[in-house]
This record gives sequence, structure tokens and C-alpha cells, in this order.
Amino acid sequence: MLLLAAACCLAAEPTQDDIMARAAATYAGRLAEHAIDRDADFTARVRRIAGGLIAQAQRDYPDTAHWAWEVHTTDTAEQNADCMAGGKILVSQAYVERLGLSDAELAMLLAHEIEHAALHHNLLEYQAALRLAPAWSTRPFAELEYAVDNDRQLMALLADTNYAQEQEADREGLLLAWRAGWPAAQLSGYFRKMVRASDSPRLSRSDYPSPSQRWRAAQALAAGLQKNHVQPND
Repeated sequence: MLLLAAACCLAAEPTQDDIMARAAATYAGRLAEHAIDRDADFTARVRRIAGGLIAQAQRDYPDTAHWAWEVHTTDTAEQNADCMAGGKILVSQAYVERLGLSDAELAMLLAHEIEHAALHHNLLEYQAALRLAPAWSTRPFAELEYAVDNDRQLMALLADTNYAQEQEADREGLLLAWRAGWPAAQLSGYFRKMVRASDSPRLSRSDYPSPSQRWRAAQALAAGLQKNHVQPND
């Protein structure tokens, strides 16, 4: 009976609450590792822009209204931007300054990351991993958590899932920021600057669309909203 119970625990899929709890611990670790919020003006800028996007996300995704959202900044060049499950945001000042992002373009970056969290992309990725590679269900979740970003065989199986999630975060992120009041054409400018900063703007990976593809998609979405005279509250 005890052996059966243990096997069931190992095989159980993680829940959103599980993912959020682990994300909170990982986020706390990252904050401890890096100097954070050193530039008060930049941090205030990020929090101001993020605040409007978070408010919109809470309207669009009611479950996020109960999250303990946090927004911090770092000057490390290794970090770009991230919104972990549960609304834990960390933004690199070095990245934002390297691309020279306007407020609208920074809003696009933040909205993309917020959508990853609001759409439960981490949870869906783990569920896909267990569906595509059932053997992982008999191993501790911590091993699966590491494997989705490091095990080449599993990463290959998840490539289509990750590719689709990036496209979805781009699309829904632009719409989220637009509903929050940012002009769609200005939002798409983030991807133009991403193209300019890339050494291989036309190079796609199996798990990630190219910067050029992402820019074209954002341009098309923004143009469609303008052409059809769609208003954010329509």
C-alpha cells in the first residue's frame, strides 16, 4: 500500500499551485544572487508600466488577481526579462538600455512575459513533457523541472510546444498591452529593435521563431487592428 501511494505521488502531474510555489522560491533565490533595484528611476519606470499591464491582466485573467505580484530590476547582462508563475517579474536594465526601448516597447516586453505566466505556460509545458515522455512521471518533479531546459532529448520533444508558446505570448502580449492603452504600432517596435540587435535575425530554432518572424507577425497584428479601426474595448 505504501509503495503504491509513493508511485502515485511520483506520477501525479504538478498543479498550478505547485508551479507557483516553486517559482516563488526560485525568484527569491535570484533576488538574493543579484543586486536589485539599484537605479531608482529605472525601477520606478518599470513598475509604472508593469502596473497598468498587471491591472489589465487581472481583468483578463481573474485568477491572476489573487497572485502576489512582484516587480524588481537588475543590472545583470545575463538577464533579459522574465515573469515567473505567480507574477514574479525581473527586468534587466542592461537589456532595456542596450535595445534603447521606449516606454511602449518596454510595455511589449513586459506584456509578453506576463502572458507566459497568465497563460500558465510552465504548467502546460510540464504536462506536455509528461504526455510525450511518460517515463518522467516516475521521477521527482525537480528532475523534470531541470530537464525541460537541459535534457536535449526532452527539449526536442517539447520544441513544438515551446515554439507555439512564444508565438502565443507575442500575440496575446501585444493585445494585452494594447487593451491597457498602448498604441499597437508602437508596441510592435520592440520586435524591430530585437531584429536590429540580433546577429542572426532570420534564424529560427525548432523551439523559437526568429526575430524577423516575430516582427512581421507583430506588424501584421498591429496593422489589422488599425485597418479595422478596432478599439481596445470593442
